[in-house]
Amino acid sequence: MAGAQSEHRSGEIGYRAFISYSHRDEVTARKLHRWLEGYRIPRRLVGGETAFGPITRRLTPIFRDRLELPAASDLDAEVEQALDVSRALLVLCSPAARASRWVDAEIRLFRARHPDRPVIAALIAGEPDESFPAALLEPDPAGRVTEPIAADFRKRQDGPKLARLKIVAGLTGIALDQLIQREAQRQMRRVIAVTLFAILLALLMGLMLASVLRAQREADRQRHEAEGLIEFMLTDLRDKLKGVGRLDVLQSVNTRALAYYGDQSDLDQLPVESLERRARILHAMGEDDHRRGDYPGAIAKFREAHRVTGALLASAPDDPRRIFTHAQSEFWIGYVDFILHDYKQALPRFIAYRDLAERLTRIAPGDIENWHELAYAQGNICSVAVQRKGPDRDLAECQAALTTMERIARAQPADAGVRADLANSHAWLADALRLRGREQEALDHREQQSTIIQDLLRQDPRNMSFMQDMMLAEYSKSQILYALGRHDDAARLRDAARQTIERLIESDPENNDWLNWRIKIERPLAS
Repeated sequence: MAGAQSEHRSGEIGYRAFISYSHRDEVTARKLHRWLEGYRIPRRLVGGETAFGPITRRLTPIFRDRLELPAASDLDAEVEQALDVSRALLVLCSPAARASRWVDAEIRLFRARHPDRPVIAALIAGEPDESFPAALLEPDPAGRVTEPIAADFRKRQDGPKLARLKIVAGLTGIALDQLIQREAQRQMRRVIAVTLFAILLALLMGLMLASVLRAQREADRQRHEAEGLIEFMLTDLRDKLKGVGRLDVLQSVNTRALAYYGDQSDLDQLPVESLERRARILHAMGEDDHRRGDYPGAIAKFREAHRVTGALLASAPDDPRRIFTHAQSEFWIGYVDFILHDYKQALPRFIAYRDLAERLTRIAPGDIENWHELAYAQGNICSVAVQRKGPDRDLAECQAALTTMERIARAQPADAGVRADLANSHAWLADALRLRGREQEALDHREQQSTIIQDLLRQDPRNMSFMQDMMLAEYSKSQILYALGRHDDAARLRDAARQTIERLIESDPENNDWLNWRIKIERPLAS
């Protein structure tokens, strides 16, 4: 650039300003130079006239000697050339500039060549008396001492923003108040633009959030619908399929329900009710595995359900729903152990089940379903005690289970399921009485069981669960009658039980429980 400007004759204007500074102030000079050449005069002022001529949009070019002059022996000539064609001189004043002979020389040369052109002093460090170069305060050839235009960059004075605008005013002849006003308007436009952008961005984000919320609501709606169907599959449909003995259809239903949760990307993100429902599916599938004799498959599903329900209960130990769900896990694991004759392992599970049921009755004593769970749990402990033939404290649970079931039956006399459970409680108490040698009392309870089941079958003759209960009652009464010496009556009831079990197996050949019972019924009564 210096070479290109060397063709200018004295009096021509090639630079808007010549920046004179000390090498020690190189960083500040470079930043100010970049800002000045990048500054744009406000559009409303461009084209106007000042003492320096028409106002242009940009302040370029601006000369900074240490940047643009090559290291050569004719350095002084190059500086003279640049000073000759500069409209103004901008001196960066600091203690280092005051000590620089080059800054002093540039000021003297510029004033000598152009006494009518402005010299702008920019105080960037120190106090004026220690920072202004001596030449800046010397009288001109006419003996006049001209006060330099001063832009004070120090924070406690003008500060960088106002100081830069003062320099622009000195270079253009535009009134400082106009620049400040226009700059304030420019800043206001920028603030408005940024604000509008922020508002637009907020609106966009709001629309995106609304879209996400709508999508989430739709996903929740679909999940609720899907899980509502699963709930129907686990309750009404399952009870109907169990009633007709269709384990094959039950397995298909359970597999489809569990596959729904298998498709979820992260089970930990599922709501609590979904995790509880998944545990109930595992309970149902384990129950069906058990009915088919697949005990390893059943226990695997029950233990997975136990892990989930245990964690849910630990996080909310007083939540009745979580107590209930975990109680089912305890029951099913104990029940598999019971079926496998591992009574030592089964009993603690059944006791844990009873303790959870008792907690439910304390939390909500008016909820009859809680008492139903307690009756089941007491009956389970009773069943282990019967199989182990004691001890008496556990056999006493048989009477407790019947007492609890009678309370439920009084509250729900028309409920077929309650009446079936009441019949079952009579059956377990009968077995407990037989262990104590009280055969006639045992027979009385078996008769009460039979009466209840016969009434249920009259109302629902195709119900396989009721038929199974009748088969068990017939077989158990045949044993008691045989023990009482009534062998003919015993044989007649055993034949009735055999016919019933054959009808059951014909309806569902895969039911392992029924296959095992057929083997037991075929044994001689004397055994």
